[in-house]
Amino acid sequence: MRAVWYDRQGPAADVLRVGELPDPEPGPGEVRVRLRFSGISPGDTKKRRGWLGSTMPYPRVIPHSDGAGVVDRVGDGVSRTRVGRRVWVYGAQSYRPSGTAAGFTTVPGELAVDLPDEVDDEVGAALGIPGITAHRTVFADGPVTGTTVLVHGVLGAVGSIAAQLADRAGARVIGTVRRTTDLSSAHGDVVALDGEDPAGAIRDLAPGGVDRVIEVDFAGNADLDAAVVHNNSVIAAYATGRDRPEFPFWPLLFDNVTLRLFGSDDFPVEAKRQAATDLTAAARAGAIVIPVAPPLPLDRAAAAHEQVDRDNRRRVLLAL
Repeated sequence: MRAVWYDRQGPAADVLRVGELPDPEPGPGEVRVRLRFSGISPGDTKKRRGWLGSTMPYPRVIPHSDGAGVVDRVGDGVSRTRVGRRVWVYGAQSYRPSGTAAGFTTVPGELAVDLPDEVDDEVGAALGIPGITAHRTVFADGPVTGTTVLVHGVLGAVGSIAAQLADRAGARVIGTVRRTTDLSSAHGDVVALDGEDPAGAIRDLAPGGVDRVIEVDFAGNADLDAAVVHNNSVIAAYATGRDRPEFPFWPLLFDNVTLRLFGSDDFPVEAKRQAATDLTAAARAGAIVIPVAPPLPLDRAAAAHEQVDRDNRRRVLLAL
């Protein structure tokens, strides 16, 4: 099979290789997926470059956890009725050496989710890491029906799905964008963080404060978040602009704010299952719109990685 891999960490153009590798065979409980698209997330590029001092977890890594394709073989213990089904894949390279940047990938059967006819392969390949992260940040503390949810980075891969899921679940959603010039690209109630008084603008929209904050930059937004939450609010943070954030401890303490930190590789199994179910249903209903950049061929994997690090508003895919 044609595949992309690296056996050392570093810049994409220096370490990513494209060539032929043996076709994998599914083990017990696994399915093999003939992939059509491989979805790339910032986490994939961070692993490749050794972010935060990470090292090579395996001698050779086929990157990317997300993808879409067709089940063509199954291992022992998996029903043969799965053969021929279209699926979207998540977690393929989570604690595993071989992800979706290849003609085939093998994953535990539950990580290959049936893809409805109403959902195209490109959207399926874009659901995984951003979608499951978004779902967990929105719903980890229970239903959001009737609540007000503030989504920072509402144009980003995670933020846009989080906003759509929260809206579908009956929440009032307020989004933020980094610059005033981005306001025309967003829908609904949106506040620009470079405006004169973003906290005041959010308070005008939610005078009693917001119930939950979906946070893409905890370090950068900590003071703002403290100014717009209320007693027993939740800040659900999945990223930060600085590795060691400072935050206003006492205001958050007096408001009894819960701070939750989310790393997608280690979400509870049941939470991932529920996210996969809900994301599939939302995609089938047309309730999730995911901007996808024109897919790139496998031999342009390095350019695709660089594109991911430049632009988090459109999902970047490799066409297999």
